[in-house]
Amino acid sequence: MKDFFRSTQLIPALLLAIGISLAGYFVGKTLFNAKVGINTAEAKGLSERKVLADSATWRISFSVEGKSKSDIPRLYQEAESNQQAIVKILTDGGLSKDEVELGIIDHSVREFRDDNNQLVDQNHTLSGSVLVQTQKVNLIKNLRTSVNQLVAQGMDLTNRTPSYHFNGLNEIKPDMLKEAARNARIAATEFAENAGAKVGRIRHARQGAFFIVDSGQSHGDTHSLEKDVRVVTTIEFYLTD
Repeated sequence: MKDFFRSTQLIPALLLAIGISLAGYFVGKTLFNAKVGINTAEAKGLSERKVLADSATWRISFSVEGKSKSDIPRLYQEAESNQQAIVKILTDGGLSKDEVELGIIDHSVREFRDDNNQLVDQNHTLSGSVLVQTQKVNLIKNLRTSVNQLVAQGMDLTNRTPSYHFNGLNEIKPDMLKEAARNARIAATEFAENAGAKVGRIRHARQGAFFIVDSGQSHGDTHSLEKDVRVVTTIEFYLTD
């Protein structure tokens, strides 16, 4: 009687264990099939362009100095004359007046005192600047050389390094993205062929950031007329048999 009772309890337990095993098998099979069904390959595609800067910003600074406050009227006239001399070189060299901005002429004074705080000397400085903003980037090199000739004439002048910029990214962006996508598919195809598969539709794509740097440099984008533009896209492709 006891053996019969044990056997009647064993049968449901055995059936339950079998059911759990079968359920685990089918769940595992489903997950396995799902993983196989979405076999993918991820590839990166690079696109690069060499471009020329299309705008430049360039500042030229100058100053004149005197030893007393009474020198200021003369210094101001000299500062204005220097400013106009710079403008003449720029406009004679091909820039329009709209591309040349005159800065304000500022006055500063330094006083030198002895141990008793008595004034022994002073220095009055009038400084000004000329700012160039132009799309005629090819003129800048020769204009800088011409402006430097004013130094030989005795002008206290600072010929600052121009900043060159490329603003035409939106015009080249579509073609670069297409090229990057093509290159990513080429890379994925090479991988797929080695695996005995074929590249299908795109499952997911991530557009990388566009980078603009001075040509041949790893960073910086304002010192050179020539620029390198690059973008890397990451694309996940479906793989088929």
